[in-house]
Amino acid sequence: MKTVDMVFNERTCYKFQSRDIEENLLKEIYNIMKLGPTSANSSPLRILFLKSTFEKEKLYPCLLPANIDKVKSAPITAIFAYDIRFYDHLTVLFPHNLEIKSLFSSSEEISIDTAIRNSTLQAAYFIIVARSLGLDCGPMSGFNPDAVNNTFFINSSYKVNFLCNLGYREKDDKYPRLAKLEFNECCWIV
Repeated sequence: MKTVDMVFNERTCYKFQSRDIEENLLKEIYNIMKLGPTSANSSPLRILFLKSTFEKEKLYPCLLPANIDKVKSAPITAIFAYDIRFYDHLTVLFPHNLEIKSLFSSSEEISIDTAIRNSTLQAAYFIIVARSLGLDCGPMSGFNPDAVNNTFFINSSYKVNFLCNLGYREKDDKYPRLAKLEFNECCWIV
């Protein structure tokens, strides 16, 4: 496992080796990621791992042209989605307060807001765990969400949040780490 410094010194990966990712590694990442906190233990993240060429080719028309080669290079592209009906699982995930299910089921606005926020948290946990276990990650915007939803989630309560390429960095995928804002540029203590 990599140290915290190693995990956060990584950068977005754009070019991957053709090396396969074992299913057991994805399960290990998930089983650690799922332990991260979400509000009301809502756990709204749903992940579709696109591994086959056939499935990845269905994604290409949904992407901005600049992202197609990135997806082609990656052994796996994860579609991080959120379930707008995450509350259907709260009887198991939050059994000590069953009334909270009605709060979410009675308000689409609260449900979607909670699903987006907490699936984003979970996807970030996934990326951190994946990096700590040796994978390189390339999270991406730059796609048409309606096209992704219509292609992969047409008859479900899932909606795409963002995409993330997974694999092992190609040695020639090098450029300097880009600047980051300093604490005093984006943080306040009041």
